[in-house]
Amino acid sequence: MNVVEENEAKAEKTLLSLHWVGVVCGLAAAAWLGTAEAPVKLAAADVPPFIVTLGMVLGVFLARWTLPVMLKGAGFVLNDLRTHAHLMVWALLAGALWVVANTLTVFAIKNVGLSIAFPLWNMNSLVGLLWGWLLFGELRGAGARCWSRVAGGALALVAGATVLAWATTNHAAGAAGHPGLGVMAALGAGALWGTQYICYRKAYLSGINPLSFVTVIAFSELVSTLVLGAAFAGGLGSLGHQVVAAKPYMFWLFLGGICWVFGDLFQQYAAKYVGIGRGMPLANTNQLWGLAWGALVFGELTALDARARLLVLAGSFVMIVGVVLIGTASAPASEQDSWQRAVDRECDRYGLDRARVASVVHGDNAEARQGSRRRWWEALIPLSALAVLGWLASFAERPQAAIHLGWTVVLLVATLGFLLVSGSLLWKRTRFS
Repeated sequence: MNVVEENEAKAEKTLLSLHWVGVVCGLAAAAWLGTAEAPVKLAAADVPPFIVTLGMVLGVFLARWTLPVMLKGAGFVLNDLRTHAHLMVWALLAGALWVVANTLTVFAIKNVGLSIAFPLWNMNSLVGLLWGWLLFGELRGAGARCWSRVAGGALALVAGATVLAWATTNHAAGAAGHPGLGVMAALGAGALWGTQYICYRKAYLSGINPLSFVTVIAFSELVSTLVLGAAFAGGLGSLGHQVVAAKPYMFWLFLGGICWVFGDLFQQYAAKYVGIGRGMPLANTNQLWGLAWGALVFGELTALDARARLLVLAGSFVMIVGVVLIGTASAPASEQDSWQRAVDRECDRYGLDRARVASVVHGDNAEARQGSRRRWWEALIPLSALAVLGWLASFAERPQAAIHLGWTVVLLVATLGFLLVSGSLLWKRTRFS
């Protein structure tokens, strides 16, 4: 084998390893995003929907700063943000899009029920696939075999989610609302979530670290949630009274937000290393984890008849097939060339160092591997986060919902297993680059 062939083989091996890093991160994202529903469920029955969202976002804000500082240090994060100042507006936009989309889901569920709304907004995978192809060269030059796996896998995930939602929820409640409004809200949520992925992909093709990017997203999420919450509650004063009334449940909402941040961070790395066309559909399998928590821990499916349970099994199987199809569709060299042209375009547009950006995109950034000098006050950030959680836990009320302790332990172990496997894989391969 000559030198050229050796270099090509080495490059192919590197790309394949990054592909599996992205796939595993996408699956870990699904596990943690689905697990985030469990603590929220413990509080949601007694708390207004907008307060549920606000409580989660407050937990998200707490974790979005704590985890990056713990993993990379404040110096690394702040320097990375200064280097990529042009991306701040995209981070703020991503946060605002998420909040508006999440608000639309409230109206969708209210007017048409979850069984109809969930499959409609789950179309965000297909929207992301379209944007990835149109703007960032994803799947261009990939060939029919790769195209069929990614597109077919995404469609399988949407189809499986539709079957699961139809089998596990009572959509009759939506008849009392405004079906047209509910359908438009669900479609709008899917379109906004799918469009939000543009911000992610643009950021990571420009070489910013996901741990840095999400810290700015946190500010936009918090401010947007406060603005919308105040608008629907009749002012900040009224919103504040509702928050105080929900004080006994805030611990569970914060905990849900923190779990959601773990999932979103893995989702960010999936978007970076396999693109939004592959990474986002994998993360959308969080519905399977939500189903597992609902059925095994909270016993939500005990009233289902044999036909509905068969549909649940069929929908789950279809989603697993979709995961396998997408997971095995690694980007060939021709598609990687198309990705590189997108990177070059971003470098030319913003005057970025091509060599540095290329190293970051391929998980080999020297700055990320060296880390940054830690300062004593950085320890106060995780300690403050723990203090807030301890304070919330001190007056938290134990929900009355009956749970199966054995299955709770099993699912928690599985979720933590994804954290350890994905975290160690990211550390060994990229040092969280």
